[in-house]
Amino acid sequence: MDVRAKGTRNASAPAKAKEVEAELIAVVVAVNDGEPAALTIGQARSLPSGPFALEHRSLQSGLRAWVEEQTGHPLGYIEQLYTFADRDRIDDGHQQRVISISYLASTQKERAAGSSGRGWRSWYEYFPWEDHRAGTPKVLADIVKPRLLAWAADAEEASTRRERQRRAAIAFGFENYSWNEELALQRYELLYEAGLVAEATRDGRSSAFAAILGIAMIADHRRILATGIARLRSKIKYRPVVFELMPPVFTLLQLQRAVEALAGRLINKPNFRRLIEQQELVEETGETSVDTGGRPAKLYRFRHAVLDETAAAGTKLPLARG
Repeated sequence: MDVRAKGTRNASAPAKAKEVEAELIAVVVAVNDGEPAALTIGQARSLPSGPFALEHRSLQSGLRAWVEEQTGHPLGYIEQLYTFADRDRIDDGHQQRVISISYLASTQKERAAGSSGRGWRSWYEYFPWEDHRAGTPKVLADIVKPRLLAWAADAEEASTRRERQRRAAIAFGFENYSWNEELALQRYELLYEAGLVAEATRDGRSSAFAAILGIAMIADHRRILATGIARLRSKIKYRPVVFELMPPVFTLLQLQRAVEALAGRLINKPNFRRLIEQQELVEETGETSVDTGGRPAKLYRFRHAVLDETAAAGTKLPLARG
């Protein structure tokens, strides 16, 4: 198999479509006004991305170049998320295999202001069943659950029906299973397999409820976004990554709201504050905020020394299970 980066060609070989192309994709996240937002382009239907080219010094430098060119947003710390290479993941009408290498990045609200080249959209506009801060989403109870159970029941073999029912119950918290916010990717992939999301139409399957089940994205960008959400939701429980999304100073309520926005569920307030204090994740600035609508609230900042302390390896945030 011939694998080439963009911009290369064997002069002696006849021109033909490349068999494999490497693509770089960024999942850039911020918390804007209490909502977890993803950086998008192309009328909010694409993540910033571009092919890996010979002039790129490394995968990371190539990704940074594409994101800044397309959005005007320079990236800070990034980490590799996942590599997608399924044969049928992109159907563009060409005999071409696209391997996408995705990265996760986070930024602070004041750095996420609007720009003509980019847009910030709440990730719950793409995954409306993921936001449980106000209780079980109506779309989950009214559409997702009955349609998934009907899909499971349509299987010809009893063993397949049972397996589908089990997977749906685990992923979406049906029956005796609890909702697990970290299973964002499994939930999206199950809806895709059941033909309920718009992206499944590439396989000739269509859902009358696709428009209700969130904004569709090109290729498998929504799948990649779901992967980023799952990774971040997992990391906020054992690493203080939420502070990468916070302004330099903040109230404890603002910090709690940010964690709840990312997790998509509420946190027990006393337990949350007790945990923050026990692990010494923040320190007082000596100032207060009058923007709370009530009594002035103390302002805090992240205690960066925590990154060098073994005891701070985990935050174990107390996400409410009710």
